[in-house]
Amino acid sequence: MTARRKNLLSGILFGFGLVAFIDETIFHQLLHWHHFYDKATTDIGLVSDGLFHAFSWFATIGGLFLFADLRRRQSLNVMRWTGGVLAGAGAFQLYDGTVQHKLMGLHQIRYVENVYIYDWIWNITAVLMLLLGVYFILREKRKQAG
Repeated sequence: MTARRKNLLSGILFGFGLVAFIDETIFHQLLHWHHFYDKATTDIGLVSDGLFHAFSWFATIGGLFLFADLRRRQSLNVMRWTGGVLAGAGAFQLYDGTVQHKLMGLHQIRYVENVYIYDWIWNITAVLMLLLGVYFILREKRKQAG
């Protein structure tokens, strides 16, 4: 795997893990707005949260191992890596907000009457992170080519 790809993969994995960790910590544990899977008992919801939390940590740790390897090899490209983090975080959040919340109906952001306000904020934030990440990645690519 080339250093450019490894920078991007490391950032994407870290971004996935970071946004999943923030979602799990804030919305699942602290605010108690939902569980990863809300179609069964609270016990099942808690188990699903544990699996989701494990996924977020595996992604985060995997991204950090790649990051450490890049630093060790002196191949870290901070702009490309940051672009990967933002793109990964935005892609995961957009997937969560569209596929898991709406298409699969695993859970909602919050169980209130006007959930669409939360949906819009969630998904707009995701798109902004994704676009900013893609911008950083393309900017770095142009810088390398020029």
